[in-house]
Amino acid sequence: MTITEKEVPGAVVLELSGKIMGGPDAGVLNDKLHELLDEKKNKIVVDLAKVDWMNSSGLGILIGGLTTVRNNKGELKLANVTERIQSLLMITKLLTVFESYDSIEKAAASFK
Repeated sequence: MTITEKEVPGAVVLELSGKIMGGPDAGVLNDKLHELLDEKKNKIVVDLAKVDWMNSSGLGILIGGLTTVRNNKGELKLANVTERIQSLLMITKLLTVFESYDSIEKAAASFK
C-alpha cells in the first residue's frame, strides 16, 4: 500500500493505492493519521479509487484509523469506494460505520 497526501478545500485527502492487507500497512496509515492530527488537520478523506484489494485486516486498518481520528475530535470519510470494497463493507455491516461518497469533492464538502 502506498499513501499520497494532498489538500483540497476543507480537508486533507489520503489517496491509498495497491493492496491493503494488514501487517506493516497498519503502522503506515496510523503514523500518517497521527502526523495529520498533530498538525491540527482533522478533516480527512480516504480515497480508495486505486486500492486493488483489501482483506479483513485491511478493513481493520480503516476501522482503527476511523477510531484514531474520532478520538482526536476529527472526522474521517471515504471517497471513491470501489465495488469490491463496497461489497466487503456491506457483508461486514460496516457500511453504516463509514460515511462514503462518490468523489473526493463530495466527501470534502460534507464536512461541517
